[in-house]
Amino acid sequence: MKSRSKATMFSRFLLSAMLVLILTGCQVSMAAPTTASSTPTAVATAVTTPSAATASTTTNRASPADALPISATGAGPIADVAAKVSPGVVQITNELLTLNQLNQAIQVPQGVGSGVIIDQAGHILTNNHVVAGAQGLTVSLPDGRSFPARLIGRDPRSDLAVIQIQGSNLPVVPLGDSSKLVVGQWVVAIGNALALEGGPTVTAGVVSALGRTVQEPSQGNAPGPFLFDAIQTDAPINPGNSGGPLVNLQGQVVGINTLAATQAEPGVPAQAVGFAIAINTAKPIADELIKTGHVTYPYLGIAVYPNSPAIAARFGFPDKPGMIVTQIDPTGPAAQAGVQVNDVITAVDGHALRDESEIYRVLQAHKPGDKVTLSIARGTQQLTLTVTLGSQSSVGS
Repeated sequence: MKSRSKATMFSRFLLSAMLVLILTGCQVSMAAPTTASSTPTAVATAVTTPSAATASTTTNRASPADALPISATGAGPIADVAAKVSPGVVQITNELLTLNQLNQAIQVPQGVGSGVIIDQAGHILTNNHVVAGAQGLTVSLPDGRSFPARLIGRDPRSDLAVIQIQGSNLPVVPLGDSSKLVVGQWVVAIGNALALEGGPTVTAGVVSALGRTVQEPSQGNAPGPFLFDAIQTDAPINPGNSGGPLVNLQGQVVGINTLAATQAEPGVPAQAVGFAIAINTAKPIADELIKTGHVTYPYLGIAVYPNSPAIAARFGFPDKPGMIVTQIDPTGPAAQAGVQVNDVITAVDGHALRDESEIYRVLQAHKPGDKVTLSIARGTQQLTLTVTLGSQSSVGS
C-alpha cells in the first residue's frame, strides 16, 4: 500500500475513533447571561498516571494571612469556606459584537463561566475556553460591582487564561499548595453554575483521585489538549463552573475546575466525576501569562496516535507499542532530525510510550533547545534519532 493512501485511510479511521469530554462552563446562549442553556451530552475518559511533583513558583499572590474574614455564623467548615472565598469568585460573560435592528453595534452574551481574583492588581485566573473567541468580557462580582475586563493572555494547551479588571478593594482569594492534597480530603467547588442569579453556587465533596490525565474535546480538526496531574473530585461541577476555584477547608485555591464527565459510555451516565487543573500547575502558567502574555513550550512538530495490534495489522505499521506519527511539520525539529509520517515512536529519552499523553508529559520536563532521543520503529528497522526541540508559544492575547 502506498504511503499516501495508507495515511488517508488512517486519517479517516481517526475521525471515527474520537472521544469527547463535556467542557463545563461557557455555555453558548444568545439570551441574557443569567439564562442557562443546555450542554451536549458527551463521553469522558481518564487515564491514571503516576502523580508527579510539580514545582511551585514564588509569586506576589495573597498569603493565607491576607485571606478574607472567616464567617462567624458557626454553621460549619463548608459555610466558613463559602463565606471566605465566594466574594472573590467572579462571573465572566463572554460577549460578541453584533448589530441590532437599528444597525447599531451591541455586545451580546455568548457564554458564561467563572474565575477567581488572585491579586490586588485585578488579575483573574480562569479557563481558556471561558474567554476564547470573546470580543468583549464583562466581570461581575458577588458584591454587585461589574467591570469590563481586558484579556492578558490565554493558553489553549493548558486551558488557562488570565484577564484583568481595574477596581479597588478587590476580594483576593489565596492560592494553596496542591502537592499537599490527599485522596479523601474535603474540597469545595465554587462557581457560577448554570449562570444562576444571586451569586456563586457552592458544592462540596472529596478529592477522589490525584495525578489524572484527561484529554479535552477536539477543537475543529485539532485534538484537544491533555491536562496532566489533574485533580478528580466528586464535588458537583456544572456548566458555568469552568474557571472557578476548587478550594481546601482553609479557603485556599488548590485547583481550577475545568471538566465534568457525563457518560462512562453511550447510555451509561457517569456520576460525580469532575476534574480540576492543579494550582501548582496553573500558578507558573498564570505568572508567565501576566509577565509576557503568552506561554512558551518545547516544540517537536508532530501529531501522533496510539498504535495497537489491530491498527498495525490494518494499516501495515510495525506491530510495536508506541505512537504513530500521523502528521509532521516539514520544517519542524522532528522532520529535520529525520522523523517520517507512519513512523512508530516507541520511547522518548528511554521512557516507553503507553499512550499519547506520555510524549507530552516527557516534553513538559524540557525547554526549547534541549535534545531528546526518539526510539523509532520504521518497517523492519529500529532507529534512534536525536531531536533538538524548537519553541512554540501559546496564542497570547
